[in-house]
Amino acid sequence: MADEVILLDYWPSAFGMRTRIALEEKNIKFEHREQDLFNKSQILLEMNPVHKKIPVLIHNGKPVCESLIQVEYIDETWPGGNSLLPSDPYQRAQAKFWGDFIDKKVSGPTWVLWGGKGEEQEAGKKEFIEVLKTLETELGDKAYFGGETFGYVDIALIGFYCWFDAYEKFANFSIEAECPKVIAWAKRCLKRESVAKSLPDPDKITKYVPELKKRLGME
Repeated sequence: MADEVILLDYWPSAFGMRTRIALEEKNIKFEHREQDLFNKSQILLEMNPVHKKIPVLIHNGKPVCESLIQVEYIDETWPGGNSLLPSDPYQRAQAKFWGDFIDKKVSGPTWVLWGGKGEEQEAGKKEFIEVLKTLETELGDKAYFGGETFGYVDIALIGFYCWFDAYEKFANFSIEAECPKVIAWAKRCLKRESVAKSLPDPDKITKYVPELKKRLGME
């Protein structure tokens, strides 16, 4: 009997994109169920009663929550195809460290870039660029964060790239001028079918932001 794989997701979510990419990398067929985060479905509340957030990966009726945990779960459950985490314990630990860094540092200041104003937005820009520069240092001259192999840290970060256009438009700055290596890395990632299929068009994100601000009561 084939595995039943369902992903509860929200199309602009950089976190949901991680899980989509991981599933695509492993060639896993899955059912994508779009969620309205302003009117949460019963299945979302049942499958993630603690955080009530997407993405939720449901494998044969059992939920797995939190995107980076899902990426690791996918790698371990379907060992065929491309390995997403290094097999070496030290390299694996380093990958998890940078995944955690991205979770804690990248997503933090980003809402201010499209939703903030004045000094708050300026501080957010400065913080965001500093975080990207730290990641550029870690990337160095490598093709991907894991070296020549696309993997866990790349998956953790690449979803934010389709938001860069919105960040630049609403906060009036150029990410490429500050962090050219990150942009070059992102363009390499986009050549992978798994990434290209999983990331929405940046223009669609930018056009969605005013609607999102309205729904959040930020207008």
